Amino acid sequence: MQEFGPMNRLRHPRTIALVGKYHSPEIAESLRRLAEYLYERGASVFIERETAEHIGKLVDLSRWVTCGFNDIGAHADVAIVLGGDGTMLNAARRLARYCVPLVGVNQGRLGFMTDIAREDMLTCMDDLLDGRFTPESRMLLAAEVIRDGRELAENLALNDVVVDKGAIGRLIELELFIDGEFVYNMRSDGLIVSTPTGSTAYSLSAGGPILHPTLTGIALVPLCPHALSNRPVLVDDHADIELRLVQAADARIHFDGQVTLDLQRGDSVRLRRSEHSIRFLHPPGYSYFPMLRQKLHWSEKPKGP
Repeated sequence: MQEFGPMNRLRHPRTIALVGKYHSPEIAESLRRLAEYLYERGASVFIERETAEHIGKLVDLSRWVTCGFNDIGAHADVAIVLGGDGTMLNAARRLARYCVPLVGVNQGRLGFMTDIAREDMLTCMDDLLDGRFTPESRMLLAAEVIRDGRELAENLALNDVVVDKGAIGRLIELELFIDGEFVYNMRSDGLIVSTPTGSTAYSLSAGGPILHPTLTGIALVPLCPHALSNRPVLVDDHADIELRLVQAADARIHFDGQVTLDLQRGDSVRLRRSEHSIRFLHPPGYSYFPMLRQKLHWSEKPKGP
C-alpha cells in the first residue's frame, strides 16, 4: 500500500475509511452508496469493523474490507463519519493518536461537527478526493483519575470532561487547583471542563461561553453552584487542572458523555491539553459563524399568528 504523509492525506486521499452510527437503516443505505461512489472514483474503501457488523445486517457490505480503528489509523488517509456528533466524538477519541483527518456527514440532529448534509454527501466527495477540503485542528483534553496515589483510569475528550454528583440529589464539594495553585472550594452539582469544540455542547446549556474552535483555551463551567459567585472561567490551554473531591456520595466522571467512571471522596482528577489533536476537513464554503446561525437559530424572526 502506498504511504501518504500528512499533506498528501489532505491533497490526494486515496484510502478512505467509513465509520457509521449503528442500527439505522438510513445510515446503512447512505454508507453503502458512499462506499460504491468512492470505489468508482478509484479510492480504496475500508469499513470500520463494528460498523460493518451492525450495518451489514441491513445492507450488503461483503465487497468491502472491514478493519478495526488501529488498522484505520495505520492505513487510512481520511475517515468519513456518518452519524451525529456522538458518532464523531467516539471516532475522534479512537483515532486521535493516528492523526487521521475526519470528515463528518450529518445523519443526526444538530451536527456541530458533522457539517455535510446527507443530501450533499456524494457531490462533496469530488471536492474531497480532489483536495479542496479545508483542514482545521481541534484540541483534546487528556484526563486521569488518581485514587490513593495511583492512576485509576485515563481517557481523552474532544468535547468535555464532566465531574458531577451522579444519581443522588446531593451537592458534591470539590477543590480546584490550577498549576498547583488553589483557586476555590465549590459546592455544586459538578463542574464541566470544556474544550472550544465542546463549548456549544453541555457547557453552553450550563451557561458557559461559546469559544471559536480555533482557540486553545479551556473553559471551567460550574453546574448549579451553591454560591452564585462561582462563574465560568477560561484558562490557558497549557494549564494543569486538578479537581479534588472533598465530599461526594455518588460522584461520577464523564468523558464526552460517552465513557463514565464512578468516583469516591478523596479522588483527584487531573486534566491537561492532550499531546494529540484532531484534524477536521471541511468542504469548500464552510464557515463557523453561518453554522452557528443555522444550528442555534440566530437571527430568526419570531413566529407570529
